[in-house]
Amino acid sequence: MGSPARVLVLGFSAMITLGTCLLALPIAAAPGHSIGIVNAFFTSTSAVCVTGLVVKDPATDFSLFGQWVILLLIQIGGFGYMTMATIMALLLGRQLSLKDRLVLREALNVLSMEGLVRFTRNLIGISLLVETMGALLLTLRFALDAVFLSKHSLLDAIYFGIFHSVSAFNNAGFSLFSENLIPYRSDLVVNLVITTLIILGGIGFIVYSDLYRRYHGEGHQLSLHTKLVVTVTISLIVAGTALFFFSEFQHPETIGKLSLSEQLLVSYFHSVSARTAGFNTVDLSKLSTVALYLLMLLMFIGASPGGTGGGIKTTTFGTIVIDLWTTLRGQVEAGAYHRRIAAANVAKAYLITAIAFIWLTVASFLLLGVEHLETDKYFLRVLFEVTSALGTVGLSTGDGGILSFAALFNSFGKLVIAVTMLVGRVGPLTLGAAVLQSQEKSRVRYPEGEVLIG
Repeated sequence: MGSPARVLVLGFSAMITLGTCLLALPIAAAPGHSIGIVNAFFTSTSAVCVTGLVVKDPATDFSLFGQWVILLLIQIGGFGYMTMATIMALLLGRQLSLKDRLVLREALNVLSMEGLVRFTRNLIGISLLVETMGALLLTLRFALDAVFLSKHSLLDAIYFGIFHSVSAFNNAGFSLFSENLIPYRSDLVVNLVITTLIILGGIGFIVYSDLYRRYHGEGHQLSLHTKLVVTVTISLIVAGTALFFFSEFQHPETIGKLSLSEQLLVSYFHSVSARTAGFNTVDLSKLSTVALYLLMLLMFIGASPGGTGGGIKTTTFGTIVIDLWTTLRGQVEAGAYHRRIAAANVAKAYLITAIAFIWLTVASFLLLGVEHLETDKYFLRVLFEVTSALGTVGLSTGDGGILSFAALFNSFGKLVIAVTMLVGRVGPLTLGAAVLQSQEKSRVRYPEGEVLIG
């Protein structure tokens, strides 16, 4: 039997392959446009891995059929293919085997198999409910927008509402507007609905479940996981908003000419969106180096375990910060909220971060070499694109038009970004286990040796 990590990676790979075949069909391209197998593969990977990097414009290059394929891939990718397979099995009356449950646990990133099927049902139900509410609010806003109606019909308002709600909740960042959400950067309704969907999708259903039991059950205490996720999420949003604002408020090409309220709204939007969603309301190619670096940090951290986003995860970042703080204070064990964090989890947090950083370095090095890009001119843009792919975000400094910077890459460069998106979606540790982990664990234990560190 293959390891759960291996089955999970193969499952995502199969979904990407199926999506590639569908998007490569002539019917998937808009009249007068062609997609090509490489671009179909890139788009399929971006959708399944809920990233949002685009080398073909979903609004103009794809037909209605192609757009619906992208939307379906986003939904399956957001839920996770194993979650969808579980629901299909339950609908057909089939019981889950132990292997199925192990893979499902790996896919959902939960600790226990107890109540796993009920957890999956609730996850699907609440996700669809939130997406429906988001779609209704966005549809209403588009239907009342005179500028939108001057170019589109009321039926389009419904379609755009559904598409952007699903894309936002699954932290995908795909948009049917060629300029993404730049036309709505000052629209309070669109900004708040989209960011709320992003946060709800990225925070993880484990947190929902814990909060529900805390406020509807007697005596239930919030877990350390939930407390850490909520604390880190709020801290990153607040800090990200403030830092983005102070780095750009005097920049006339981004937010410098906007009113104070609009500047704060744009800053808040990008602080939320950068942690794996990928929508943008300003031209990122015009941002200052400081703002780009800030967004890269947020993209690298990403969403929370069990959510629809990528990155090293908020809990990983939080655990490392806590461990560094406690170590510098001379304490032996890392802990927070009167709870100790297991040493194995601390080691795992450092391992995930190290693997992600190594992949980031290798992928950037490959792109700079293969694409023959001038390091002094393109290094930051390449690093930003790779970080965006690894965090499954979708933000990009652009190709000079409406596509991602990756649109300028050759086939090998696009493959590097596509593989990076897959690494970000399944997790660097999961992918490493799928490739390197052997079925038999060694029982050999060697004598301890001393190594000087630092």
